[in-house]
Amino acid sequence: MEIAIDLLNLKKSFDGGKDYVLKGVDLTIPKGSLTVIIGFSGTGKSVLLKHILGLIKPSSGTIKVLGKNLTEMSMDELIHFRTNLGVLFQYAALFDDMSALENVCFPLHEHRRNLPAEQIIEIAERKLIASGLDEKHFHKLPAEMSGGMRKRVGLARALALDPEILLYDEPTTGLDPILTEMVDNLIVETHEAHEGTTSVVVSHDLIAAFRIAHHIVMLDKGKVLLQGTQEDFKNSDVELVQRFLAKGLRTQ
Repeated sequence: MEIAIDLLNLKKSFDGGKDYVLKGVDLTIPKGSLTVIIGFSGTGKSVLLKHILGLIKPSSGTIKVLGKNLTEMSMDELIHFRTNLGVLFQYAALFDDMSALENVCFPLHEHRRNLPAEQIIEIAERKLIASGLDEKHFHKLPAEMSGGMRKRVGLARALALDPEILLYDEPTTGLDPILTEMVDNLIVETHEAHEGTTSVVVSHDLIAAFRIAHHIVMLDKGKVLLQGTQEDFKNSDVELVQRFLAKGLRTQ
């Protein structure tokens, strides 16, 4: 099994070691998998994601992404390395004064400066179409688009540089059930359309995890409580996992 992300005894404290948010996370994410990291609020999911992106340095432990040790990289090396990673942020995080097309062109202008302008536009249009946005919306500003459209633009921007790893930060938070299902389907369709890509979704939604994930990781109190397949979770005798499972199965 090839490994995309490998975390070893990862610890993080923001107050000098009195209170740890991450308390020794050991986590292996297989390359090419669609992995969902679940857990209650405050369990360290977003902090973990920021470590994988190299936005936060750990207090101790090792972070290996695509075989590279992030903790040993300089800032310039990290910036260059992040072109291997695409991120769909919680609320899409689009630039308000840029159209859908301009938002997707932005990372290409920043990191593919050798490309002619017309090729950048062509790539951006292709990513928007692949993300399911109709061409008639390409020149709309974020304020002129629905929540679902903004998610599609955010995904197209995350895909702009053809990353090896796609990260989703609570992609369905605040969405109604119809939009939630649309985003879940979009994640699966995107993963299946990009062979070899590793997708990592941070979520509080166990139902979605069971619907879309190959590999599930559950965090609790800053540590990995359980990781594995759906069957591993169904067969687990861990009380918190059973409670999560019972709640999820009742609401399906």
